[in-house]
Amino acid sequence: MHGWASDARCWEAWRSATEPRGWRWHTGERGYGELAPRVPGWPKRSAETQRLVIGHSLGPHLLPADVLGAADAVVLLASFASFVPPGRAGRRARAALAGMEACLGDEARARDMLTTFMQRVAEPQSPDLLPPGPVGGPLDEVNRGRLREDLERLGRCEGLPDGFPRRARVLIVEAEEDRIVEPGARMLLREALPEAEVITLPGVGHALLTGDVIGRVVEWVEAG
Repeated sequence: MHGWASDARCWEAWRSATEPRGWRWHTGERGYGELAPRVPGWPKRSAETQRLVIGHSLGPHLLPADVLGAADAVVLLASFASFVPPGRAGRRARAALAGMEACLGDEARARDMLTTFMQRVAEPQSPDLLPPGPVGGPLDEVNRGRLREDLERLGRCEGLPDGFPRRARVLIVEAEEDRIVEPGARMLLREALPEAEVITLPGVGHALLTGDVIGRVVEWVEAG
């Protein structure tokens, strides 16, 4: 499941790398831009099937509880339990969310805000490396309403997503140079999932723009 202001096209490199290995993909879509909303689901389980959720950033919080709860393994990419940490960092995060929400009332301001946001998502890499996303598509009132709804959801995240499968294997992948998820929020996620394996990728930002991440996740999944 993609995160806020992204769409299902962010998984194309993952799909290309894993479908030859027998992985079957079911991608969710929130419909922020030109792609229609789509709720992912599970195929009928067979004896050898492993049900895996891969979510980026807000993505795990956007999944229905019954879908997330049926997972055997969960990979959390630059994600969080509570997006707004306590203290000064939390006040800074809430102020940023309020400013972003204010921009969603107007299409031109919304596009400018999203362009700036995606630059921060990519940092320290170039935003030119990002896959296509909603910022390049329609931002009419319906699309902006979906963005606003999930931005409000982002600010309300307090703890693990509803339905989180407590018995699942969990991999947390952190971006060392993440400009979106505060260090305090990353710490809260590790504390909420003390049994999880944690990988910290140096020199990359929130978008995890490195060819290494797919291979490391595949290795972890298939080792289980």
